[in-house]
Amino acid sequence: MEATHFLVGSSAPMERTAEVIRLVAGRRSTVLITGETGTGKEMVARAIHQASPRAHLPMVTVNCNALPGNLIEAELFGHVKGAFTGAIQHRLGRFEQAHRSTLFLDEIGDLPLEMQTKLLRVLQEREFQRVGSSETIHIDVRLIAATNVDLAARVGARRFREDLYYRLNVVPVSTPALRERLGDIPLLASHFIGKICRQENIPPRRLAPQTLEHLAAYRWPGNVRQLENAVERAIALSGDREVLYASDFELPSAAVPPAANASSVSDAVALPETGLDFEQTVEGIGRRILEQAMRKSGGNKTAAAEMLGLKRTTLAAKLKSLEASACT
Repeated sequence: MEATHFLVGSSAPMERTAEVIRLVAGRRSTVLITGETGTGKEMVARAIHQASPRAHLPMVTVNCNALPGNLIEAELFGHVKGAFTGAIQHRLGRFEQAHRSTLFLDEIGDLPLEMQTKLLRVLQEREFQRVGSSETIHIDVRLIAATNVDLAARVGARRFREDLYYRLNVVPVSTPALRERLGDIPLLASHFIGKICRQENIPPRRLAPQTLEHLAAYRWPGNVRQLENAVERAIALSGDREVLYASDFELPSAAVPPAANASSVSDAVALPETGLDFEQTVEGIGRRILEQAMRKSGGNKTAAAEMLGLKRTTLAAKLKSLEASACT
Protein backbone atom coordinates (compact mmCIF):
# COMPACT_ATOMS: atom_id res chain seq x y z
CA MET A 1 0.00 0.00 0.00
CA GLU A 2 1.25 3.49 -0.83
CA ALA A 3 2.45 5.60 2.11
CA THR A 4 0.24 8.46 0.95
CA HIS A 5 -2.88 6.35 1.63
CA PHE A 6 -2.75 7.57 5.24
CA LEU A 7 -1.60 11.11 4.44
CA VAL A 8 -3.90 13.89 3.24
CA GLY A 9 -2.34 17.00 1.72
CA SER A 10 -0.18 18.22 -1.13
CA SER A 11 1.68 21.08 0.55
CA ALA A 12 5.48 21.24 0.50
CA PRO A 13 5.82 20.16 4.18
CA MET A 14 3.62 17.11 3.56
CA GLU A 15 5.49 16.24 0.37
CA ARG A 16 8.74 16.25 2.35
CA THR A 17 7.22 14.01 5.02
CA ALA A 18 5.86 11.62 2.38
CA GLU A 19 9.26 11.44 0.69
CA VAL A 20 10.98 10.45 3.95
CA ILE A 21 8.33 7.79 4.51
CA ARG A 22 8.90 6.37 1.03
CA LEU A 23 12.65 6.20 1.64
CA VAL A 24 12.53 4.47 5.06
CA ALA A 25 9.42 2.27 4.81
CA GLY A 26 11.27 -0.72 3.39
CA ARG A 27 14.05 -0.56 5.97
CA ARG A 28 14.29 -2.00 9.46
CA SER A 29 15.63 1.28 10.88
CA THR A 30 14.03 2.69 14.01
CA VAL A 31 12.04 5.88 13.36
CA LEU A 32 11.36 8.75 15.76
CA ILE A 33 8.34 10.88 14.81
CA THR A 34 8.18 14.33 16.38
CA GLY A 35 5.50 16.99 16.22
CA GLU A 36 2.87 18.87 18.16
CA THR A 37 -0.20 17.13 19.57
CA GLY A 38 -2.78 16.53 16.85
CA THR A 39 -0.45 16.64 13.84
CA GLY A 40 -1.03 13.01 12.87
CA LYS A 41 2.03 11.19 14.21
CA GLU A 42 0.19 7.87 14.43
CA MET A 43 -0.99 8.28 10.83
CA VAL A 44 2.64 8.71 9.77
CA ALA A 45 3.56 5.55 11.70
CA ARG A 46 0.78 3.63 9.97
CA ALA A 47 1.89 4.97 6.59
CA ILE A 48 5.42 3.67 7.24
CA HIS A 49 4.11 0.28 8.35
CA GLN A 50 1.67 -0.14 5.47
CA ALA A 51 4.36 0.69 2.93
CA SER A 52 6.77 -1.82 4.49
CA PRO A 53 7.27 -5.58 3.93
CA ARG A 54 5.66 -6.10 7.37
CA ALA A 55 2.27 -4.74 6.27
CA HIS A 56 0.70 -8.22 6.09
CA LEU A 57 0.68 -8.21 9.92
CA PRO A 58 -1.10 -5.58 12.07
CA MET A 59 0.89 -2.76 13.62
CA VAL A 60 0.83 -2.94 17.43
CA THR A 61 0.30 0.39 19.23
CA VAL A 62 1.14 1.38 22.80
CA ASN A 63 0.45 4.77 24.38
CA CYS A 64 3.20 5.08 27.00
CA ASN A 65 1.37 7.96 28.68
CA ALA A 66 -1.76 5.89 29.33
CA LEU A 67 -0.12 3.00 31.20
CA PRO A 68 0.29 2.92 35.00
CA GLY A 69 3.98 2.84 35.96
CA ASN A 70 3.71 -0.54 37.69
CA LEU A 71 2.16 -2.22 34.64
CA ILE A 72 4.33 -0.89 31.81
CA GLU A 73 6.87 -3.72 31.95
CA ALA A 74 4.17 -6.39 31.88
CA GLU A 75 2.38 -4.57 29.08
CA LEU A 76 5.49 -4.40 26.91
CA PHE A 77 7.11 -7.74 27.72
CA GLY A 78 4.23 -9.87 29.00
CA HIS A 79 4.11 -11.97 32.17
CA VAL A 80 3.61 -15.49 33.38
CA LYS A 81 0.86 -16.69 35.67
CA GLY A 82 1.49 -15.69 39.28
CA ALA A 83 4.21 -13.15 38.42
CA PHE A 84 2.42 -10.54 40.54
CA THR A 85 -0.91 -9.97 42.24
CA GLY A 86 -3.63 -10.15 39.60
CA ALA A 87 -1.54 -12.14 37.10
CA ILE A 88 -4.03 -14.99 36.92
CA GLN A 89 -2.89 -16.26 33.53
CA HIS A 90 -0.03 -16.15 31.06
CA ARG A 91 -0.05 -13.05 28.83
CA LEU A 92 1.93 -12.05 25.76
CA GLY A 93 3.42 -8.57 25.81
CA ARG A 94 3.27 -6.03 23.01
CA PHE A 95 6.76 -6.90 21.78
CA GLU A 96 5.77 -10.53 21.25
CA GLN A 97 2.51 -9.47 19.63
CA ALA A 98 4.54 -7.34 17.19
CA HIS A 99 6.98 -10.13 16.24
CA ARG A 100 7.82 -9.78 12.53
CA SER A 101 5.67 -6.63 12.47
CA THR A 102 5.88 -3.02 13.72
CA LEU A 103 5.57 -1.75 17.29
CA PHE A 104 4.52 1.88 17.65
CA LEU A 105 5.36 3.48 21.02
CA ASP A 106 3.45 6.76 21.27
CA GLU A 107 4.44 9.46 23.79
CA ILE A 108 7.80 7.77 24.33
CA GLY A 109 8.99 10.81 26.30
CA ASP A 110 6.74 9.77 29.20
CA LEU A 111 8.41 6.38 29.64
CA PRO A 112 9.91 6.06 33.18
CA LEU A 113 13.70 5.97 33.39
CA GLU A 114 13.73 2.38 34.65
CA MET A 115 11.76 1.25 31.63
CA GLN A 116 13.97 3.29 29.33
CA THR A 117 16.90 1.13 30.45
CA LYS A 118 15.01 -2.09 29.69
CA LEU A 119 13.80 -0.78 26.34
CA LEU A 120 17.37 0.11 25.38
CA ARG A 121 18.50 -3.46 26.05
CA VAL A 122 15.70 -4.87 23.90
CA LEU A 123 16.65 -2.58 21.03
CA GLN A 124 20.29 -3.57 21.34
CA GLU A 125 19.91 -7.31 21.89
CA ARG A 126 16.53 -7.99 20.23
CA GLU A 127 15.56 -10.18 23.19
CA PHE A 128 13.82 -9.90 26.57
CA GLN A 129 12.27 -11.93 29.39
CA ARG A 130 8.64 -11.94 30.44
CA VAL A 131 7.88 -10.67 33.95
CA GLY A 132 8.27 -13.60 36.35
CA SER A 133 10.14 -15.78 33.85
CA SER A 134 13.81 -16.54 33.14
CA GLU A 135 13.13 -17.67 29.56
CA THR A 136 14.74 -15.45 26.92
CA ILE A 137 12.45 -14.47 24.05
CA HIS A 138 14.01 -13.44 20.73
CA ILE A 139 12.03 -11.04 18.56
CA ASP A 140 12.10 -9.38 15.16
CA VAL A 141 10.32 -6.05 15.63
CA ARG A 142 10.53 -2.79 13.71
CA LEU A 143 10.15 0.01 16.29
CA ILE A 144 8.58 3.40 15.59
CA ALA A 145 8.37 5.90 18.44
CA ALA A 146 6.64 9.28 18.65
CA THR A 147 6.71 12.26 20.97
CA ASN A 148 5.34 15.78 21.23
CA VAL A 149 8.10 16.90 23.61
CA ASP A 150 11.71 17.90 23.00
CA LEU A 151 13.58 14.70 23.87
CA ALA A 152 16.96 16.40 23.47
CA ALA A 153 15.96 18.89 26.17
CA ARG A 154 14.84 16.03 28.40
CA VAL A 155 18.20 14.37 27.87
CA GLY A 156 19.85 17.59 29.07
CA ALA A 157 17.57 17.61 32.12
CA ARG A 158 18.46 13.94 32.82
CA ARG A 159 14.84 12.89 32.33
CA PHE A 160 15.58 10.77 29.27
CA ARG A 161 18.52 8.48 28.60
CA GLU A 162 20.94 9.89 26.04
CA ASP A 163 21.86 6.45 24.68
CA LEU A 164 18.20 5.55 24.21
CA TYR A 165 17.56 8.88 22.47
CA TYR A 166 20.23 8.16 19.87
CA ARG A 167 19.03 4.58 19.50
CA LEU A 168 15.49 5.86 18.76
CA ASN A 169 16.47 8.85 16.62
CA VAL A 170 18.01 6.83 13.78
CA VAL A 171 15.56 8.24 11.23
CA PRO A 172 13.83 11.43 12.43
CA VAL A 173 10.47 12.36 10.86
CA SER A 174 8.75 15.63 11.69
CA THR A 175 4.99 16.13 11.30
CA PRO A 176 4.23 19.76 10.35
CA ALA A 177 1.73 21.85 12.29
CA LEU A 178 -1.47 22.72 10.44
CA ARG A 179 -0.59 26.43 10.49
CA GLU A 180 2.46 25.50 8.38
CA ARG A 181 0.31 23.80 5.73
CA LEU A 182 -2.80 25.99 5.45
CA GLY A 183 -3.07 25.10 1.77
CA ASP A 184 -4.02 21.55 2.81
CA ILE A 185 -7.13 22.65 4.70
CA PRO A 186 -9.55 22.23 1.73
CA LEU A 187 -8.31 18.66 1.15
CA LEU A 188 -8.37 17.81 4.86
CA ALA A 189 -11.83 19.30 5.41
CA SER A 190 -13.20 17.42 2.39
CA HIS A 191 -11.59 14.20 3.63
CA PHE A 192 -13.15 14.57 7.09
CA ILE A 193 -16.56 15.51 5.69
CA GLY A 194 -16.59 12.37 3.54
CA LYS A 195 -15.40 10.19 6.41
CA ILE A 196 -17.96 11.53 8.91
CA CYS A 197 -20.88 11.44 6.44
CA ARG A 198 -20.10 7.80 5.64
CA GLN A 199 -19.89 6.93 9.34
CA GLU A 200 -23.20 8.67 10.07
CA ASN A 201 -24.80 7.34 6.86
CA ILE A 202 -25.99 10.81 5.85
CA PRO A 203 -25.91 12.65 2.49
CA PRO A 204 -22.62 14.40 1.61
CA ARG A 205 -21.99 17.95 2.79
CA ARG A 206 -19.92 20.68 1.15
CA LEU A 207 -18.24 23.86 2.31
CA ALA A 208 -19.27 27.32 1.14
CA PRO A 209 -16.32 29.28 -0.39
CA GLN A 210 -16.45 31.77 2.49
CA THR A 211 -16.23 28.87 4.93
CA LEU A 212 -12.93 27.76 3.43
CA GLU A 213 -11.54 31.28 3.83
CA HIS A 214 -12.75 31.26 7.45
CA LEU A 215 -11.00 27.95 8.16
CA ALA A 216 -7.80 29.03 6.39
CA ALA A 217 -7.63 32.19 8.51
CA TYR A 218 -7.67 30.29 11.81
CA ARG A 219 -4.43 29.40 13.63
CA TRP A 220 -5.46 25.81 14.64
CA PRO A 221 -3.62 25.34 17.95
CA GLY A 222 -5.03 21.79 18.07
CA ASN A 223 -3.82 21.04 14.53
CA VAL A 224 -5.43 18.39 12.30
CA ARG A 225 -7.21 16.72 15.21
CA GLN A 226 -8.91 20.01 16.07
CA LEU A 227 -9.96 20.49 12.43
CA GLU A 228 -11.53 17.02 12.33
CA ASN A 229 -13.45 17.70 15.55
CA ALA A 230 -14.57 21.08 14.21
CA VAL A 231 -15.87 19.48 11.01
CA GLU A 232 -17.76 16.81 12.96
CA ARG A 233 -19.33 19.48 15.18
CA ALA A 234 -20.29 21.62 12.17
CA ILE A 235 -22.01 18.69 10.48
CA ALA A 236 -23.94 17.93 13.67
CA LEU A 237 -25.04 21.57 14.07
CA SER A 238 -26.00 22.04 10.43
CA GLY A 239 -28.96 19.68 10.61
CA ASP A 240 -30.08 18.56 7.15
CA ARG A 241 -28.37 21.44 5.33
CA GLU A 242 -26.16 20.39 2.43
CA VAL A 243 -23.85 23.43 2.72
CA LEU A 244 -21.67 24.18 5.75
CA TYR A 245 -21.22 27.86 6.59
CA ALA A 246 -18.62 29.63 8.72
CA SER A 247 -21.22 30.08 11.46
CA ASP A 248 -21.41 26.30 11.83
CA PHE A 249 -17.78 26.25 13.01
CA GLU A 250 -17.47 27.42 16.60
CA LEU A 251 -13.72 27.95 16.86
CA PRO A 252 -12.18 29.13 20.15
CA SER A 253 -9.79 32.08 20.03
CA ALA A 254 -6.25 31.10 19.08
CA ALA A 255 -3.37 32.70 20.96
CA VAL A 256 -1.24 35.25 19.12
CA PRO A 257 2.35 34.02 18.75
CA PRO A 258 4.97 35.85 20.85
CA ALA A 259 6.61 37.11 17.64
CA ALA A 260 3.59 39.32 17.07
CA ASN A 261 4.22 41.37 20.22
CA ALA A 262 4.97 45.03 19.65
CA SER A 263 8.03 44.80 21.90
CA SER A 264 9.74 42.47 19.41
CA VAL A 265 9.40 45.14 16.71
CA SER A 266 10.82 47.91 18.88
CA ASP A 267 13.76 45.70 19.85
CA ALA A 268 14.47 44.94 16.21
CA VAL A 269 14.67 48.61 15.09
CA ALA A 270 17.43 50.92 16.29
CA LEU A 271 17.86 54.60 15.38
CA PRO A 272 21.40 55.25 14.11
CA GLU A 273 23.30 58.23 15.50
CA THR A 274 23.39 59.68 11.97
CA GLY A 275 19.61 59.39 11.60
CA LEU A 276 17.62 57.63 8.84
CA ASP A 277 15.02 58.11 6.12
CA PHE A 278 11.81 57.50 8.08
CA GLU A 279 9.48 56.86 5.12
CA GLN A 280 11.93 54.53 3.38
CA THR A 281 12.64 52.60 6.59
CA VAL A 282 8.96 52.14 7.46
CA GLU A 283 8.19 51.04 3.90
CA GLY A 284 11.01 48.49 4.05
CA ILE A 285 9.83 47.05 7.37
CA GLY A 286 6.26 46.86 6.10
CA ARG A 287 7.37 45.08 2.94
CA ARG A 288 9.31 42.46 4.93
CA ILE A 289 6.37 41.85 7.30
CA LEU A 290 3.94 41.45 4.40
CA GLU A 291 6.30 39.08 2.61
CA GLN A 292 6.70 36.96 5.77
CA ALA A 293 2.94 36.78 6.28
CA MET A 294 2.39 35.66 2.69
CA ARG A 295 5.11 33.00 3.00
CA LYS A 296 3.78 31.65 6.29
CA SER A 297 0.22 31.55 4.95
CA GLY A 298 1.31 29.70 1.81
CA GLY A 299 0.10 32.61 -0.33
CA ASN A 300 -3.37 32.68 1.26
CA LYS A 301 -4.31 36.37 1.53
CA THR A 302 -7.14 35.73 4.00
CA ALA A 303 -4.82 33.88 6.38
CA ALA A 304 -2.06 36.49 5.95
CA ALA A 305 -4.51 39.31 6.71
CA GLU A 306 -5.66 37.52 9.87
CA MET A 307 -2.02 37.15 11.02
CA LEU A 308 -1.53 40.92 10.68
CA GLY A 309 -4.90 41.99 12.07
CA LEU A 310 -5.92 43.50 8.70
CA LYS A 311 -8.97 43.22 6.49
CA ARG A 312 -8.35 41.13 3.42
CA THR A 313 -9.08 44.10 1.17
CA THR A 314 -6.58 46.23 3.09
CA LEU A 315 -3.88 43.59 2.72
CA ALA A 316 -4.61 43.24 -1.00
CA ALA A 317 -4.32 47.02 -1.44
CA LYS A 318 -0.98 47.10 0.40
CA LEU A 319 0.40 44.24 -1.69
CA LYS A 320 -0.73 45.99 -4.88
CA SER A 321 0.92 49.20 -3.72
CA LEU A 322 4.19 47.38 -3.02
CA GLU A 323 4.11 45.71 -6.43
CA ALA A 324 3.54 49.09 -8.08
CA SER A 325 6.43 50.71 -6.19
CA ALA A 326 8.72 47.81 -7.10
CA CYS A 327 8.00 48.38 -10.80
CA THR A 328 8.82 52.10 -10.72
